[in-house]
Amino acid sequence: MQKKFITNLAILLFFNLLVKPFWTLGIEPAVQEQVGNHNFGEFSALFNFSFLLNIILDFGITNFNNKNIAQNNHLLTKHFSSLFVLKLILAVIYILGSIVVGLAIGYDTRLTKLLLILGFNQFLISMVLYLRSNLQGLHFFKIDSIVSVLDRMIMIAICALILWGHVFAVKMDVMLFAYIQTAAYLVTTLTAFIIVASKTETLKLSWSYPFALMILKKSFPFAILVLLMTFYNRIDQVMVERMLPRYNVELAAKISHLKTLPGYNTEPFHSMIDKLDVQVMQNGPDQAGIYAKAFRLLDAATMIAYLFSVILLPTFSRMLKYKESIEPLVKLSFTLIITPALVVAIGCAFYSHEIMSLLYKEHIDQSAVVFAPLMCCFVATSTNYIFGTLLTANGNMRQLNTLAATCMVINISLNLLLIPYFKAMGSAFVSLTTQIIMAVSQVLIAQRVFRFRVNYRLIITLIIFIVGVIGINILSRMFAFHTEHHHWLINFALMGGASIVWAFLIQQISVKSIFRMIKYG
Repeated sequence: MQKKFITNLAILLFFNLLVKPFWTLGIEPAVQEQVGNHNFGEFSALFNFSFLLNIILDFGITNFNNKNIAQNNHLLTKHFSSLFVLKLILAVIYILGSIVVGLAIGYDTRLTKLLLILGFNQFLISMVLYLRSNLQGLHFFKIDSIVSVLDRMIMIAICALILWGHVFAVKMDVMLFAYIQTAAYLVTTLTAFIIVASKTETLKLSWSYPFALMILKKSFPFAILVLLMTFYNRIDQVMVERMLPRYNVELAAKISHLKTLPGYNTEPFHSMIDKLDVQVMQNGPDQAGIYAKAFRLLDAATMIAYLFSVILLPTFSRMLKYKESIEPLVKLSFTLIITPALVVAIGCAFYSHEIMSLLYKEHIDQSAVVFAPLMCCFVATSTNYIFGTLLTANGNMRQLNTLAATCMVINISLNLLLIPYFKAMGSAFVSLTTQIIMAVSQVLIAQRVFRFRVNYRLIITLIIFIVGVIGINILSRMFAFHTEHHHWLINFALMGGASIVWAFLIQQISVKSIFRMIKYG
C-alpha cells in the first residue's frame, strides 16, 4: 500500500507542479497588477466569501463519497445518478443563500453581480471535486491527476493570450477574470462527468427523496466539519475587507496631485507623500488586496499538502477497513510533507521582502510583513492534512467538529480584536495561531485514538532539523552573490538544497526506508 501511495502521489505532484506554480507565480500576480490592488482586493474578498456557504453545495458528500466508493466500488453505479441530481438542487440553494447573505452584509449591485458569477464558479468547482472523488474512490489516480490540472491549463492559456499575447482586443478586469474561470471550470466539469459516466454500468439521472435524506444524514458530520474549517480558513479576507474603512477618494486625489509637483522626488517631501500613501492603503479593499498578495503563495503551497490528503483518504479508509497497520504510512506521509513544509515556511519568512518584490511592483513592505506569518501556517496546515485525513477516514467526526468549532470561535474573536489595530498583518497572525492550535490538537487526538507510540526520536530529529534550517537561512543571508539580477535567488536555492541535505544527514528522511517501502510495500 505504501508503494502505491508513493507512486500515485508522485504522478499527482508531477502534474500539479507542472501547471499550478505558473498560475500562482505568473498569471494571478499579473492580473492583480493590471486590475489594481483595490479592485483585486474586492475580488479576493468576494472569492473567499463565496467559500463560506460552500458547504451547502457539497454538504460533505464529496468526502463521504470518496470514503464510501473506496470501500465499496460497486456502489458507484447505484449512487452516482442520485447524488448528481442532489448536487444540482443544493447548487440552487447555495447561490440563493449567498446572494441573500451578501446583500445582508452590505454588498452593492456591482459586487452582488460578481458574487453571482463566483458562486456559479464554486458550484462548478464543487461538481468537479465530487466527480473526482469517484475517480479517487476507484483508485484511478492517474486520470484524476490530469483532471485536477485541466481547469488551470485552460485558464493559463486564455489569460496569457489576453495579458501578453494581445490576441483579443480586450483589457483584463475582475469581471473578465471571473468569466475566464467559469469557462475553464465548465469544460473541466463536462470532461470529468463524461469520464465518470463511462465507469458506471448504466446512467439514468434520477431523484429519490429517501435516498437523498439518507445521504444527507450520513454526510452531515462531514458537512459540519467542512463548514467550520472553511470559516476559520477563509473568513480572514472577508473580515478585513468589511471591517476596515472604505477608500478615501479625496486623500488619494490629493496625493496624486502632489506627485505631479516638481519637488516630489526631494526629501522630506517624498517621505511625507509615502506616509500619506500608507494612510490611503488602510482601507478595507486595499488591505484585502495586500492580504491576497501574501496569501497567494500559501494557497499554492497548501494545494500540495491537499494532494496528499486526496490520496490518503481512500488509502486510509481501505487500510482501516481491512485492519492493516497504518502507523508506517502515517509516519512516512508526515515526514515527506513536513520536511519541505518547514524548509519553505522558514525560508519564506527569512526572504519575505525579496519574494514579494519578485512577484509585485507595489506595496512590497506591507505585503512582506503579512507574508512571513502566513507562510508559517504551511507547516500547520500540512500536519492537518495528514492527521485530519486519518481521523476523517476513521470516522472521528465528533472530535474533529468540536475542535474545528473551537478554532472558528478563536479565529473570529481574535480577528475582531486585531484587525482594527493591525489590519491585514493582525489577521495573518490570527490565522497562524488558529492553524497551530488545530494541528497540535489533531496530532494529540490521533495519538490517543490509534494509540500511537510517542516517537521521541522523530520529535528530537524535527527540533534539530528546524534549528538547522534556521541556521542555514541565517548563513545564506550573510553571503551575497553579486550577479546582475536577483542574487538572493542563488542564496535561496542554496539554502533549500542545504536544508534537504541536512534532512538526509540527520536521517529525518531515510532513503533506505523509502526504497524499502517502494520495493516491498
